[in-house]
Parts: sequence; C-alpha cells; structure tokens
Amino acid sequence: MQLLHASSSLYISLHSSKAHSITGLLSPEKPLLPSSIISCSFQPKRLENSIWVSRRTSIFSSIMAKAASVEAGASAVSSGKAENDVLTALSQIIDPDFGTDIVSCGFVKDLDINEALGEVSFRLELTTPACPIKDMFEQQANEVVEKLPWVKNVNVTMSAQPARPIYAGQLPAGLQTISNIVAVSSCKGGVGKSTVAVNLAYTLAGMGARVGIFDADVYGPSLPTMVSPENRLLEMNPEKRTIIPTEYMGVKLVSFGFAGQGRAIMRGPMVSGVINQLLTTAEWGELDYLVVDMPPGTGDIQLTLCQVVPLTAAVIVTTPQKLAFIDVAKGVRMFSKLKVPCVAVVENMCHFDADGKRYYPFGRGSGSQACIFSKNIVVQQFGIPHLFDLPIRPTLSASGDSGTPEVVADPQSEVARTFQDLGVCIVQQCAKIRQQVSTAVTYDKSIKAIRVKVPDSDEEFLLHPATVRRNDRSAQSVDEWTGEQKLQYTDIPEDIEPEEIRPMGNYAVSITWPDGFSQIAPYDQLQTIERLVDAPRPTAAKA
Repeated sequence: MQLLHASSSLYISLHSSKAHSITGLLSPEKPLLPSSIISCSFQPKRLENSIWVSRRTSIFSSIMAKAASVEAGASAVSSGKAENDVLTALSQIIDPDFGTDIVSCGFVKDLDINEALGEVSFRLELTTPACPIKDMFEQQANEVVEKLPWVKNVNVTMSAQPARPIYAGQLPAGLQTISNIVAVSSCKGGVGKSTVAVNLAYTLAGMGARVGIFDADVYGPSLPTMVSPENRLLEMNPEKRTIIPTEYMGVKLVSFGFAGQGRAIMRGPMVSGVINQLLTTAEWGELDYLVVDMPPGTGDIQLTLCQVVPLTAAVIVTTPQKLAFIDVAKGVRMFSKLKVPCVAVVENMCHFDADGKRYYPFGRGSGSQACIFSKNIVVQQFGIPHLFDLPIRPTLSASGDSGTPEVVADPQSEVARTFQDLGVCIVQQCAKIRQQVSTAVTYDKSIKAIRVKVPDSDEEFLLHPATVRRNDRSAQSVDEWTGEQKLQYTDIPEDIEPEEIRPMGNYAVSITWPDGFSQIAPYDQLQTIERLVDAPRPTAAKA
C-alpha cells in the first residue's frame, strides 16, 4: 500500500493603508491572522477480494485517524514550545522607560510561527509612533529571534497604539482622540515660550507623531507669525458646528489669530469662554500630542485651561535671570496644585558665541550666578531633573518671524539638536506618566483588596473596598451644608467589590460600584484612608 502524505502551509497577510481625512497621514491596519491548511490523502493498491479490501481499508482508516491525532497533539506541543521560545527571546529586550521587558509591557502582537519553514512574524505595538528607540527595538527583536536554532526568517513590523486619552469622565468630543496634551508655560512674557512650543511641536512631528498646536493666548497670539499655513483662516463645519483646524507641514493649528479677529480686546470671563470654545470644539482628529502654548501668568485663563483640559504634562520656559525664575516658580506651584507633572525646564537665551568665545549676558559662575541658582532650585525644590539650555541665535529669532520654525529651516543646527533632546524627553516622560496613572489604583481579585501606588511614589499599600466606599465625600454621601454623614456604615456590605477603576487626570480615579454609584477618589484622600495591614490570602481558583 502506498501512502502519499503532503502538508502545506498557507500564510496570508494583508497590509492596507487608509488615509486619515483630516491629517493626510497613513496608518497601517493590523494584518489578518494567518490561516493554515493541512491536507492528507492516500491511495491503496487494488486487491481482488473486495471484502478484504473493505476490511483492510477500515483498519487503515482507524490507524490513520490515530496517527493524525498523535501528529496533531505533537504539533500543538511543538507549536506551544516554539511560541514560548520566541517570547522568551523577546523578553530579553527591556524598555528603558518602564524598566520592563517588551513582552510584559504587551508590545508583542499578532505572533505567527511556521516552524516547518522556520518563519516567525510579529508586530511590536509601541505606545507612540514618536518612540525614540523604535529602530533599536526592531533591530534587537530581529537579532534575538534569529538566534533560535530553528528560525530561518524573521518578519517584524512596527506600529503604535491608537490615539486615545487615559482619563475617565466625559471629555469634549474634540479631545477624545488625543493621547497626550502638553502645556508649554512661562508665567512671564518675553522669554520665548511660543518659540519653544512651536519648535517642540514640529520636532515631535519630525519624530513620526501626529501633532497639533493650540495657541491659548487671545490677547497676543503668536502662531500666525511663527508658521505660514496656506489657509490662514479657521473654517466652521456648519452641520457639526465644529471648528476645522488649519494645517502647516502636517501639524494642525488653532489660534484666535486665525479667526480673522487679530488680537482680542475683551474681559477675562469672555476670554475663558473663547479659549474653551476654540479648544474643545475643534476637530483635532487622532493626535499623539497636542502642544498648548499657554498665555503668561497664573490667572483665570490658566486655571480654566488646567481644569477643562486633561493635561498630561507641562514644560516650563524661563530665562536665566532670577527675576524671571521667580515667576516660573509660581507656575510650577500652580501645576503642582493641579496635579500636572512638570517634566522639563527650558532656559532660553543662556549664551551666545562670538569671535570664537562663548558669552553669558545674564551672568554665570562668580557673576550673578543666575543659571546655577535657577537650576539648583529646579532640581532641589521642584524635583525636575530635565533641563535644557537654548542659546541666543539670530536664526532662531528670524525663523520665528519668517513663518518657518528653526527645526524645519535647519534640522541639523545646534538648536534643532537641543529640541530633539527635548522631544525625546517629552515622549519618554509622557509614556511613563501614562503607565503610572493607568496602574496607580487597581483591584486585586485574588486578595479582594484595592492596590494603590500613587504616581511619583515608591510606596504601595492595600485598601479594603468597603472602607474606600464608606469614605466617599461627595454630596450623595455627605451633606454639603451641614457636613452630616448621609451614608451610614451599615449601608455598605462588607464584601462589596468595585466593578471598574479608571484614572481621572493625574489626581484621582473613578470607581464604579455594583449599585451604579461612581465614586471620585483623589490620590490625596486614598493616602489618608485606613490601610490593610495583614493582606488577605489569595482566593484559591476553582477547578
């Protein structure tokens, strides 16, 4: 009897691109999962006795069925071992920002293995398309998988997570598909804040991110001078009653200066309303970073922006003088109270070069010690270790006046390299903040306790769910006028468990309970609640 056994593997991968109607950028879709077709056929020789043939065929079919079963089981074991080998190899790659391997971070997607042909394909989904080490990840992934003895070909594709906020609550429609909102603030005019904001935005765009700029200065908008979009007027979508941003070199722009009004002459409450409308009703689309050019000061407009917009982080701009830095300190304290982390300080106009020498017009060292003073205060008092110095450059000022940002006009200049470092810092710090916020408060079902690890703190502690629910301080639990406790201790069952915990900004979480109540629990309050000293034993899994 002659047996012909053939196995074939068909790998289908469809890659397509769809154009974003607003941004004009292409976003690769996820490849289809591979399908495998395995066929088995046989042809027995002719025999004279049909009964014998029938019997032998029956016996042969039974043997083949058992063989196929054994082969399938062996294939499954082999496939599982191959997948484990690949994931073990990839776990050698550590993300320097999170300090965890890329497998634990959940970056490895769509893993497909054809062990017979020695082919491995997978996708690395990073937190942002502007990841500064994405090329290194791709190279290392190829290298570690190729070292496996049975691997002959490795296909690695890179992608990024879709743009989305990490915060709970009802965000305005225009902000629901923005991953990170970065405020650039100075609290003092004339220090180069708008220059930093615009060049930072175009640096992030050059790194591969989808970026927008919002000019929040209504009294003196700078964006129309610093960029040169073809369409210099904002348009209104009459059906949706939304604002369509203008665009320059792939970056979306919204400014009161593009509204055809020039500079505003109005009172504070009206300005806050205009800024709110421009920001929240704009069709930003999917953005990885929205850079907000904040107006100088720490007044009503700044507070409105910080409360309306879920800011991810802030960058502070100053000059070396002590006078300028005093105002900067006010801004840092404002962001600190609003639980917005300040991730970097940019000192503008620090020095200039002439006749082969470097001059410090605002003093250095044994002079006024302005630079040293400000840096020490930033690091020691505010804990912001990321400091960047910008020189006095005629080209930097001229590029801002000409409508072409310096990083676009001369991407190889010293200034552009400094902004590149700043951009890398922003990408890394925003990724860290998102990771910290998303895991700050979680529910551990195995021990029936709420785990809390507040961002920027190494301390982790446990809370009893019922205790957290009983400590609610909203109007439904406590009378706002008398302070009387409306929620009684016995109203909450001892075995209550949260249904969902989601972050709300950088300061609190929203906890949904089985009775439908949504509790806002600030980190500050969670740190004052009575803690579980003896953690319960993990609940045994049911067989």
